[in-house]
Amino acid sequence: MHRLLAVIGDYYHPESVIAEGLEESLASWLASGKVNLTYTTVDRLAKALQDKPDAVILFKDDKINPADENPIHWLDPETEQAMLQYVYEGGGWLSWHSGLASYPEDGAYVSMTRGYFKYHPEQKRVRFEPVAVSASGEHVAIHPSLSFESVEEHYFVYCDESNTNVFMRSFSEDGESIGGWSHSYGKGRVCCLTPAHNHHSLILPEMKQVVDACVRWCARA
Repeated sequence: MHRLLAVIGDYYHPESVIAEGLEESLASWLASGKVNLTYTTVDRLAKALQDKPDAVILFKDDKINPADENPIHWLDPETEQAMLQYVYEGGGWLSWHSGLASYPEDGAYVSMTRGYFKYHPEQKRVRFEPVAVSASGEHVAIHPSLSFESVEEHYFVYCDESNTNVFMRSFSEDGESIGGWSHSYGKGRVCCLTPAHNHHSLILPEMKQVVDACVRWCARA
């Protein structure tokens, strides 16, 4: 039995919408009875990591109240250290969409993800295309047929390409960016995925297959 732990939902991303996208992506796996998915909150995350789940999905930015003049950040040093230690000792980590946003660029969490969200223009049609990589299992490999388009936030990111493995790129009239990358961190695995923001994108068949592949890779399933 594989065990998955998810921390999802923030000011801009309703928890119910993300949960639907995640659970639909993992539907066949969940139906098999061979995986268990549970949710937790940021204040309980450090303690939950002590149970050593096979993988964690973080779809939540670091700002609790981003619209306020002085936003509050939830990621404290103790939780951050627990996250890094969990992965370093063999855990799997998926930083999904806003799981890459608002975290300190020079912080330890970003040193683990090796990338972060910079900005996005107004929503428009974005094309996501898998990059051909080795299917050895060492890194996330997405089948070329899983390219897709959707009206979306085009996340422009910083990514330390020389120290990770890009498996997806994104294109729009605003330019080109990176849609997904993966690497090892100590004994663990880290995957970063930028789409998707909208409900209609989260439930696209191709998007669901990409999420499923990312989660299974993180969990070594």
